[in-house]
Amino acid sequence: MRDPEWPSHLAEFGADVAVVVAFGQILPPAVLRVPARGSINVHASLLPRYRGAAPIQWALIRGETVTGATTFLMDEGMDTGPILMSATTPIGSDETAGELAARLATLGAGLLVDTLARLHTLTPTPQRHEAATLAPRLRKTDGYLDFARPARELVNLVRGCNPWPGAIAKAPTGQLTIWRATAVEAPPAAPPGTLAAHAAGLVIATGERALLPVEVQPENRRPMAWGDYLRGARLAPGAMFVTP
Repeated sequence: MRDPEWPSHLAEFGADVAVVVAFGQILPPAVLRVPARGSINVHASLLPRYRGAAPIQWALIRGETVTGATTFLMDEGMDTGPILMSATTPIGSDETAGELAARLATLGAGLLVDTLARLHTLTPTPQRHEAATLAPRLRKTDGYLDFARPARELVNLVRGCNPWPGAIAKAPTGQLTIWRATAVEAPPAAPPGTLAAHAAGLVIATGERALLPVEVQPENRRPMAWGDYLRGARLAPGAMFVTP
């Protein structure tokens, strides 16, 4: 996209409009200016919230219950251009980033078709930049679990890091990726990270309540149910799980 010959090559198509979806580069002004009606981006959040590369993941990690898709006219900034249309959807309480991404892909595609059909009548609305939040690209370390945090926050992290990079803890048996989990009431006086007995089975104590893993994956193994992992690992109450 930064090839100086690309804008003139793009102009040869004589396009009225360009559409950009999930493209990992900021387009230079020379490219944005080529289509007669501008360049439209479909973004997987309700802008100006969650500008950036990972809006779906960060919406889940931060505990949002509603999200959506937005079409907007691109400018030189990162997801800063004026809004054309938006559509909202509730986030399921157990929904993962991968599952939500699949739904938003369908929602965003329909929104794009509507936007293009109505482009001649739509009035672009400037974003409220003071209300903007950022959603930077996830790093592997963003998935590291800190059991001093409340269980609900850890559940949200597990959801937001599924399918990548995975929510990871260091177990007595080695690295453990937690793919699905839920929050339950904590056993009394269990330090964060301690494996403790609970009516639902063995749970991991946290800074507030406790984490009950549902699906986990030991290093170099396949995903499995938490109960199957515990039987194979032969862990007992008092075993410690820590941040990698």
